Amino acid sequence: MKMDPEIIVPIGAFAMIVAIVCLPFYFKSKERRELHATLRVAIEKGQPVPPEVIEAMTRTVKTPPTRLRDLRTGVIWLAVGVGVGLATYFGDFINGDGDFDGFGIACIPAVIGLAFIVLSFFNPNKEQRV
Repeated sequence: MKMDPEIIVPIGAFAMIVAIVCLPFYFKSKERRELHATLRVAIEKGQPVPPEVIEAMTRTVKTPPTRLRDLRTGVIWLAVGVGVGLATYFGDFINGDGDFDGFGIACIPAVIGLAFIVLSFFNPNKEQRV
């Protein structure tokens, strides 16, 4: 069975997206399991738990979203949407076909960005300064 490039390229693109999304979760989970195993062995042997281990475990706890974080995320998503829209506009303008198909795609990150910006106004958590 011969694989044509028309099939390999989309499969490769989707495989890269899956790898980019899933591999960090896998490695973070593996690191956390090893940390728990080390902690379990130290407790079973009656050794004191090093402060670095406790600090490493508490560092991975996610903090609740803040207004500033929502606003920044929203601005980034909005900029991605505008960038895709501008790339579509200028790409179609230069090529001369004028169909502007990418504007629909550009609306997705732009609307996500607007949602984050709106959420930043309703988020009761303020940014905590350290």
